[in-house]
Amino acid sequence: MSLNPISSRSRRGFLAGGATFTIVKPELVRGFAPPMLKAGLVGCGGRGSQAAVDLLTGAPNVELVSMGDLFEDKLESSFSRMRRDRRFEAIKDRIKVTPERKHMGFNAYKRVVESDVDIVMLCTPPGWRPIHFEAAVDARKHVFAEKPIATDPTGVRRFIAAARKAEQMKLTVMSGAQNHHSVYRKEQVKQIQDGAIGDIVATYAFYLVPSPVFHVDKRDAKWGDMEWEHRNWYSFLWLCGDQIVEQHFHNIDFVNWVMGTHPVSAVASGGAVWRPREELYGNIYDHMATDFVYPNGVRLTSHCRQYPPKTGFRRVGEVIAGSKGTREFMNRGRETQNPQETEHTVMVQSITGQGPYVNQGLAIAESTLTCIMGRESAYSGLEITWDQIMNSKQDLMPKVFDYKEKMTAPELPVPGRYQFS
Repeated sequence: MSLNPISSRSRRGFLAGGATFTIVKPELVRGFAPPMLKAGLVGCGGRGSQAAVDLLTGAPNVELVSMGDLFEDKLESSFSRMRRDRRFEAIKDRIKVTPERKHMGFNAYKRVVESDVDIVMLCTPPGWRPIHFEAAVDARKHVFAEKPIATDPTGVRRFIAAARKAEQMKLTVMSGAQNHHSVYRKEQVKQIQDGAIGDIVATYAFYLVPSPVFHVDKRDAKWGDMEWEHRNWYSFLWLCGDQIVEQHFHNIDFVNWVMGTHPVSAVASGGAVWRPREELYGNIYDHMATDFVYPNGVRLTSHCRQYPPKTGFRRVGEVIAGSKGTREFMNRGRETQNPQETEHTVMVQSITGQGPYVNQGLAIAESTLTCIMGRESAYSGLEITWDQIMNSKQDLMPKVFDYKEKMTAPELPVPGRYQFS
């Protein structure tokens, strides 16, 4: 089961690489699984905690046995909430994380990955995803990787290399792109691709929301620069990738799915209108509009915006316009089941051999890179092509990690001064 039905021309170009072969231990062959699988969670914030709950709800043959986070307070809060909240009564007996299996610090992910878990859930800020994913695959673990999978092209390429390796070993890789497990959306995409609305002539994607993500209100005086940026990770480019990458991914990924490929170029604009140039607000934009062009000339008009808290208009969804009609995807009420639980059911079925093999790594990397292409166009004021973004040397990840590590105050990207590389 592939995430996106990418065209052969696109897939050949995107996935080009030399063939390699890996000898796999018999117990790691797909379908060889114990009656009860063990899962470990890396990243215990709100999304990670909910993903763990979705996994245990969607797959009754899984236990959560290990947790890792940069911060002890985040880990303990997550553990306590999952164990004590009455909403999770049906799953709490399968949360079996003993004190020695709680890991904190910058190497917490290694402790989780190196343990006896079968599944590693990667739910930290996305800047860390390539490093964590590579480690999980090297340890021959099945992976649930939240979207997006990187914040820069260097990270995307690193993730792609590990995804190819996972495919060779038949390790299951499931992404957090839950739209692909919506019964309604799958039916609609099939109809569109079968010609129900004629030829696609235009596409539109929106992520307009009234509440930006602030994980803290202000900086604690005892936090060093790196701890501060992690605690307020959504405001910093290297950790979140900006809204088009971190949130708007869902909509752009959906249009890529419908189109069966990625755009070949992007021209974008954006900026920060209401976000002050203060420490809390970091160096991301609060609005961005992008004109993406697909290989057949069809365009995607993409618009994402975060308004100040408790203000502004809300629209999240997509419109696909065809020569014979239009389909809109704005109503979540049409779901007959929870896609965020279904994706975990499908993942576990892939691991146990009860369903088709799933490795969504390459397709989710393609959509992540599409989003980064739009962002880099807005930041630089240039048209950015697919070849340029694929070959970009941009690497936003620091080389030294410590709670007290000194970080240079990030500047807001300004076209004319910002250099795309």
